[in-house]
Amino acid sequence: MSDQFYPLLAVLAASAAALWAWHRWHYRSFWLLIGFPITAMSVWASWRKIALGCGLTKKRQRFWFTTVPGLVASTGVVRVKRKFQRVAVDTKPFMWLPLPTRNGWRVTLHTLEGQIPADYAAVAERLAHSWGVHAIRVSSDKPGRVRLAATIRDPLVRVDELPPSTELLKVTVGRLETGTPWVIDFRTVPHWINAGATQSGKSNLANALIVGLAPQPVALVGFDLKGGVEFTPYGPRLSALATTRAECGGLLEDLVALMTDRMGVCRMAGARNIWQLPPIMRPVPIVVLVDELAELYLMADKSEKDEIAKTSTALLRIAQLGRAFGIYLFCCGQRIGSDLGPGVTALRAQCSGRICHRVNDPETATMTLGDLDPAALDSARAIPAQTPGVAIVANQDGQWYRARSFYVSEQTAEHVAKTYADRAPTWADVMAAQTHHLPDSQSA
Repeated sequence: MSDQFYPLLAVLAASAAALWAWHRWHYRSFWLLIGFPITAMSVWASWRKIALGCGLTKKRQRFWFTTVPGLVASTGVVRVKRKFQRVAVDTKPFMWLPLPTRNGWRVTLHTLEGQIPADYAAVAERLAHSWGVHAIRVSSDKPGRVRLAATIRDPLVRVDELPPSTELLKVTVGRLETGTPWVIDFRTVPHWINAGATQSGKSNLANALIVGLAPQPVALVGFDLKGGVEFTPYGPRLSALATTRAECGGLLEDLVALMTDRMGVCRMAGARNIWQLPPIMRPVPIVVLVDELAELYLMADKSEKDEIAKTSTALLRIAQLGRAFGIYLFCCGQRIGSDLGPGVTALRAQCSGRICHRVNDPETATMTLGDLDPAALDSARAIPAQTPGVAIVANQDGQWYRARSFYVSEQTAEHVAKTYADRAPTWADVMAAQTHHLPDSQSA
């Protein structure tokens, strides 16, 4: 008996070791061939109980035929009657078969009468705990259908750097919770607000953006209201840098004038934007990086009121009209609230790109994400301090996601800025280039 037991034990141990190695070194194939089929059967089998526990079922009245015994006749034959009986039963939403994804699975449900996707979003945390997964996201692509996307483990615990994007004004800065790259595309979403407290990853995201844009044929302009301590090391790649509010005001006037000139070029060429111009006439795109946005709006006394109003108006004009003429904004700040004045609220309305890291006050999260899904606001407030770089992102597909940026050290960003210093046009060249693109009669 023992001679047969030990070989079997060895086979079992070797199989367990092989499965562990398979899971450890090639998780994706292990998940598709072993993990997902087991998970799919478990999800399918447990759906009735989980739907009932989460309050997603409905009571329905159904009729059943029942037999009622009659009197026993002298012949010993039992006569029976059949009648209808009304019975209340629990009906669960119909579930299709789960499908595997990169980091989990997804499944489509048919909603019951009177149900909306918000009913499922309200119990998403319950569903995640019931199925033992990291998170459940709820979406709907058509009426009467709800899609549940389960993430088995948090893909943002470790974010490895991905290959950089090769398209103009498009930068891969991190990874979304879906496992896909987090891409900031200024051609699609031209203006962004990036809110976050100290040590939340806000400055790291700006570093990643500079590293991604440095090799591209674009002009970078910095507004550093910390006295220049943030962007000065990247000066070799910047075409212009303002470190005080007065300098920011002057630079904003230049940008407005430049935008007006580009309007004239587009009008003369019959183009709606600079991307419809011939390549020889197309001006260089400009990305404006603003650090500590609140400093542009803070007022110590009434003597600064006119200066703040002028700066706010110029920044708002760029946000409203800059996209068509190749001027894009990326505004960062620790504090973004309505108490800073109506200019901030108006600017926020023009910035369709929203990024919210961990913040110190709920109002900043509300100001950044308040007009999106309320669940995004709750998720932003739940970002722990131990996960720098994690943020809630309003993506260009209309959805919001948890995301995490790559870690880009200041030394790396400074080295890249020096490496591509020859790609930075001087601000005088940027301002003067427009007259060279005008027809002779116009420039004269």
